[in-house]
Amino acid sequence: AFGVIADIQFADAEDGHDFCGCRRRYYRHSLRLLREAVRAWGGESPPIDFVLQLGDSIDGQNARRGEAESALQQVLEVLGQLSVPVHHAWGNHELYNFSRARLVHTGLYSRPAGGSDGPPDTECHAYHCSPAPRLRLVVLDTYDLSTLGTDPGSPRYQESLRLLREKNPNDDLNSPEGLKEPHFVAFNGGFSQAQLDWFDEVLKFSDENQEKVIVTAHVPIHPSASNGVCLAWNYEAALSVIHSHRSVVCVLAGHLHDGAYCRDSHGVHHLTLEGLIETPPETNAFGTVHVYEDKMVLKGRGRIPDRVMHF
Repeated sequence: AFGVIADIQFADAEDGHDFCGCRRRYYRHSLRLLREAVRAWGGESPPIDFVLQLGDSIDGQNARRGEAESALQQVLEVLGQLSVPVHHAWGNHELYNFSRARLVHTGLYSRPAGGSDGPPDTECHAYHCSPAPRLRLVVLDTYDLSTLGTDPGSPRYQESLRLLREKNPNDDLNSPEGLKEPHFVAFNGGFSQAQLDWFDEVLKFSDENQEKVIVTAHVPIHPSASNGVCLAWNYEAALSVIHSHRSVVCVLAGHLHDGAYCRDSHGVHHLTLEGLIETPPETNAFGTVHVYEDKMVLKGRGRIPDRVMHF
């Protein structure tokens, strides 16, 4: 069993709104809701084995307020009350606050030391581990290709900007207006070929060892588990890797605060979790997933509905 939560986006700030000004965001309350989640996970029976934090743990406005380090500290202190490991995905808001080089030295870098569990590039926050026999968890980095948190002089930045400009002629690169492919916006990102090759090798190993694989990432990788905008740039390439193997049973993502779900043509479940940040203080948005031989059962709290996902 494991806990799951997405888009905490904590800031010590008054309530605000999303970019279009139509959705309320409860910046300060998100920390209290996180505390409630941690308390609930601590009382689960049978006990949980780990927690997935699906990215955007703190809000981008912390950078402007000079509070990035202190906001992150507060979130990590709450998560630190858990007696189990926490696996972190990196989201766009982490990269509004910190460079990739800095994130490697924070508590959000949950990739195991030594580097053999991930791609050769140690700034790529992708890795895998086996939390139980014949079960593998793969954490993907959906901002491996991105203009966020990257030195503008670096090849990574130049390649990402070229790709973005090719698909998005808008002055505001965060605007999907008029785009044929509206997911090519700066607040999304994508996968480098090196990460995709590594992912393919991990799934090959899992196939050979008859493992079931749970994949997690900040940005959704299936259009039907998205609104068409909150989607990884080269999601087709990631899906192509998944569909060329038989081991993946589920992909868990955040980023789209409304949440979404689909089961794709290959039988893989794609579950995008509702975001904590847009959850009113009187409810919540987290869940506990119980994994069985033939299914995963999500016990949702607050805005997150219960769900049974058969393999």
